[in-house]
Amino acid sequence: MPTPKAIPSLKQRIIEEISQNGPMPLSRYMNLCLGDPHEGYYMTRDPFGMAGDFTTAPEVSQMFGELIGIWAIEAWKAIGAPTKTRLVEFGPGRGTLMADCLRSLSLEPKLISGLEVQMIEMSPTLVAAQQKRLVDAPCPVSWHGTLPDCSLPTLMIANEFFDALPVHILTKTETGYAQRHITAQDDDTLVFADIPASLPTGFPEPDHIQTGTVFELSPERYQYAQTMAATLKANTGAALIIDYGFEQPKTGATFQALQAHQPVDPLENPGSADLTSLVDFTSVRHAFTDHQITLSPTTTQMDFLLNLGLLERAGVLGSTANEAGQIELQAAVNRLVSPDEMGTLFKVISASTSQ
Repeated sequence: MPTPKAIPSLKQRIIEEISQNGPMPLSRYMNLCLGDPHEGYYMTRDPFGMAGDFTTAPEVSQMFGELIGIWAIEAWKAIGAPTKTRLVEFGPGRGTLMADCLRSLSLEPKLISGLEVQMIEMSPTLVAAQQKRLVDAPCPVSWHGTLPDCSLPTLMIANEFFDALPVHILTKTETGYAQRHITAQDDDTLVFADIPASLPTGFPEPDHIQTGTVFELSPERYQYAQTMAATLKANTGAALIIDYGFEQPKTGATFQALQAHQPVDPLENPGSADLTSLVDFTSVRHAFTDHQITLSPTTTQMDFLLNLGLLERAGVLGSTANEAGQIELQAAVNRLVSPDEMGTLFKVISASTSQ
């Protein structure tokens, strides 16, 4: 029996693709580094928590997911409290948010008894973690690589999902635009190169930018938001998007690589670091308004969680906690809502078919 042929490393395959096709767009590089089946960052590891490369809000405290559940109950009531409902989470991490969310949803027997949960996840490693976390879920849970077709009223949650979708970095030039690409130098070193290019299809000419200005666009984020909006339009429902980003026009490149909670060279070791950038919430909002979906004003994570009752929930948990537990709760509240932590960098929008 012949020995299986060894698969070249991700870096070798990237260099080979560059040698065949020319400089690689940054968006393609991000897709390979994050989603390659053999070495992709999300496909091969659990990156969450202090032992990983970053910490998300659900891993900070159970209160985050519980309050998302309160949002879901209110959103469900606003669309008429249907007997059967689909709840979708995009990029569900370890399943922590959903487990905590379902704890809150169980307070509404009519909702939980007719609820079907769909987890949208491409990583086998994370699917296994989610299945373990949700083994005792109070309703049916299924896993999918993409959003399945479904006619049920739909609630959707995307927490720190959009930031990992590919981004294009462009520079205004005297003759048009240049787009950030990856090329190979000395055969085995990856470097950035700016190549003349047009704006992505569907994106208008930016207003009042000068030659030399660098900015980011993400057709992939807009398209994903459009998919969510079209689903709401067809089925009725609501969506909640939480991520770090901005709403006012912003210039400069925010693209970065994170490893062990520290920024690293994104080209040094493809597949070993998280690749991410700030989310342009104006573009995401346009995807929903293009489908005539009602949107809340963009708010901060601080205001969103405080309005849902974060301090009150912390008080309830603290009333039965020992001193160490109370200190931990206080630290969690600070991490979630302090302007110096996640409180103002993270933005929140919600969309609904209810008027």
